[in-house]
Amino acid sequence: MAIVALITFVIDQLSKWVVVHLMGLDTRLAIDVLPPFLNFRMAWNYGINFGLLNGGETTKWVLISVALGIVLFVLVWLRRDPPGWPGLVAGGLLVGGAIGNVVDRLLYGAVADFLNMSCCGIENPFAFNVADIAIFAGALGLVLLPGKKPGKNGT
Repeated sequence: MAIVALITFVIDQLSKWVVVHLMGLDTRLAIDVLPPFLNFRMAWNYGINFGLLNGGETTKWVLISVALGIVLFVLVWLRRDPPGWPGLVAGGLLVGGAIGNVVDRLLYGAVADFLNMSCCGIENPFAFNVADIAIFAGALGLVLLPGKKPGKNGT
């Protein structure tokens, strides 16, 4: 799980650094990659999903605390009831993504979102990042992938 979390964190932070700083998305604000399917759109998320709870310094620290609390909960849960390798991979995705977004809040005061995808005449106004994908996939995996099955004696 630790390796998956580390890889997820590195990919998230590296993708943000390349797109936001090297490609200059923070000043260009928009880069069409494969329109309309994939575009880079700069969005500083000061709140939670879709900009909800968009607040100031207090909100930032509350969201950092909540994310770290979730990470701690997942780590304890997976240690107490190891789900097997698919669940550990899911846990690593969730932990790595959550830590990636925490680092954004510490560095920038907000989460750097830049991925924007649209299709089939529907224009998506929202942006997200690699950490968001990992958090979603990890949480889904933890819900859908069962833990260890009880043994023959019911334990």
